[in-house]
Amino acid sequence: MDTINLDDLTPTRPYMVKAMFEWLEDNHLTPYIMVDTTFPHVVVPTEFIQDNRIVLSIANRSTHQFHMDNEFINFQGRFGGVSKEIWVPFYAVMGIYAKESNHLGMFFDPNEYDGQDLEKTAKTNANHSSKDDGQKEKPSRPRRENTAGLKVLK
Repeated sequence: MDTINLDDLTPTRPYMVKAMFEWLEDNHLTPYIMVDTTFPHVVVPTEFIQDNRIVLSIANRSTHQFHMDNEFINFQGRFGGVSKEIWVPFYAVMGIYAKESNHLGMFFDPNEYDGQDLEKTAKTNANHSSKDDGQKEKPSRPRRENTAGLKVLK
């Protein structure tokens, strides 16, 4: 029997979030995610961050152009009446739970992504330098390969 190297396994967090999201939606509950905003590549409205965390509704009725893969949760949401594009890498998701009852959900091991290259995990471009005034530059959207061979027409 082959020995499994646990360091070679992919994180379980994206799979657990997707499963819990589907279960909450199927049961007409409102899925919320708690996000640690100290991680790189988190793009959320900063005015709503409290204690380096933000809670976001990812319910279908609360989002537009919702997309969840094994690396990011991405959607358009309205905050204070203004539409914002949200990018949350899975390594920044602290937990997912129901708005209606926060014991219906799960929180994750904060060390699950330790030792992983977050730049590689996020698959982002290299536009993440600091500005001269010490403020972080807003990360750009993660770039995906054009596997469909589509071209942008102007």
